[in-house]
Amino acid sequence: MGEEEETKFFRLEEIEAQNSFKSTWIIIDHKVYDVTRFLEEHPGGEEVLREQAGGNATESFEDVGHSSDAREMALGMVIGELHPDDRDKIAEPVETPVTIVKEETSWWTNWLIPSLMAAIVTLMYRIYTAESE
Repeated sequence: MGEEEETKFFRLEEIEAQNSFKSTWIIIDHKVYDVTRFLEEHPGGEEVLREQAGGNATESFEDVGHSSDAREMALGMVIGELHPDDRDKIAEPVETPVTIVKEETSWWTNWLIPSLMAAIVTLMYRIYTAESE
């Protein structure tokens, strides 16, 4: 039987310190990724990863809509997890409920304006065809 690998936990302060060109770590879904070697290869440019260096990149990662290939490639960069005691210290994406506001429009915006436009176009057409005769 194979031995299970024990998860290595990193403190938030340790991760935040890894924000240089020599060592760049990010957090996605409480997993810690060392993306240092991937900086130059990242399709979105290294500055995208550098902006997130040492911090929580979960929301940015999900907002981009990475492909399954990108997610699989990212698995190879996991070096551990954020320590459970520090998980409440990082900003979690807040899901704001979508509120649909139905605008109350008066009858004149739905009927009067289009009717006036139709009347003006009809009048212009009649004047144009009357001059042609």
